[in-house]
Amino acid sequence: MEHKAISIRPFIGAKNFDVSRSFYRDLGFRETIISPDMSCFETGALSFYLQDAYVKDWINNSMIFLEVDNAERYWNELLALDLPGKYKGARLTPILSYDWGRECFLHDPSGILWHFGEFFKK
Repeated sequence: MEHKAISIRPFIGAKNFDVSRSFYRDLGFRETIISPDMSCFETGALSFYLQDAYVKDWINNSMIFLEVDNAERYWNELLALDLPGKYKGARLTPILSYDWGRECFLHDPSGILWHFGEFFKK
């Protein structure tokens, strides 16, 4: 099968939809409201759907990996946003290094785990 894909857009849930919408706008995503219970958040050509839906097991097992060009710069920008200070439940984990690259982590207010990673250039 030949995929001629244009984009891929995961669906994620929110414990408190309005809080999560604000969180993702503060994180730098542009919001397009789809309906009263769904928005699309975009950065460049990448996007995801945020739903006003909360299933604890689903949320607690949701992870998103966003490849970034520079993990150190991205980490410093995350720190400057002070998202854990603004949003209950948001947590940051500093950069870790692996054989493939480096990444830092951010839990959103609902518990979804974001990986912001930079692959080593070969």
